[in-house]
Amino acid sequence: MNKQIEDDLTLVQQAQAGNTEAVGTLFDKHYRAMFHYFYARVRQRQQAEDLAGELFTRMVHHLPSFEPTGVPFRAWLFRIAYNLTMDHFRVLNGKPLEPLEKAQTVAQPEQSPVRQVERQMTSDMLLETLESLVPEQRQVIILRFLVGLSLQETADVMERTLSAVKAMQHRGLKTMRATLAQVEL
Repeated sequence: MNKQIEDDLTLVQQAQAGNTEAVGTLFDKHYRAMFHYFYARVRQRQQAEDLAGELFTRMVHHLPSFEPTGVPFRAWLFRIAYNLTMDHFRVLNGKPLEPLEKAQTVAQPEQSPVRQVERQMTSDMLLETLESLVPEQRQVIILRFLVGLSLQETADVMERTLSAVKAMQHRGLKTMRATLAQVEL
C-alpha cells in the first residue's frame, strides 16, 4: 500500500477517535488540491474558498462513517468535492457569475499592461476551451493537469478504469487542441 494512503488512513483513524489535530492535518494536507479543483470549476477565488471550506465541514461530519475500501481517502474527498460542485451549479442554474478576479486585473507594478492582458486572454481562452469539453473529459483534465492527480488517482476519484481515464484524457486534450487551433486561425 502507498505510504500516502497509509498516512491518510492513520490520520482518519485518529480523527475518528476524536483527535482534532489529525483532522487539522488532513485539512492541511488536502486543502490546496481541493481548492485548485474548485477554482478550476467555478473560476472564482472566493467561491472556491467557500466550497473548500464546505468540503471540509462535510468531511468532518461524514468522517465517523468513513470506512477504508481500498480507494484512497483523497478520492473520497474528491467525490464529495464533485457533488458540492454539482450542487453549486444547480443553485446557479448553470449560470456562472462573473469572476471577481476579472475586476482585479489592474496593472501591477511588476507587470506591463500588455503582458497582463495577454495573460488574462490566455487564461480565459483555456478556461473557455475547458468548458467546451463534455463533463467527464473536463473532470479528467482538471484532476490530471490542474490538481495534479496521477492517472490511477483520477481513475479512483471518478470510479472508472485506468484505460477509460486515459481515453477520456486523450479525447479531451485532442478536442482542446482542435478548439485552440480554430481560435488561432
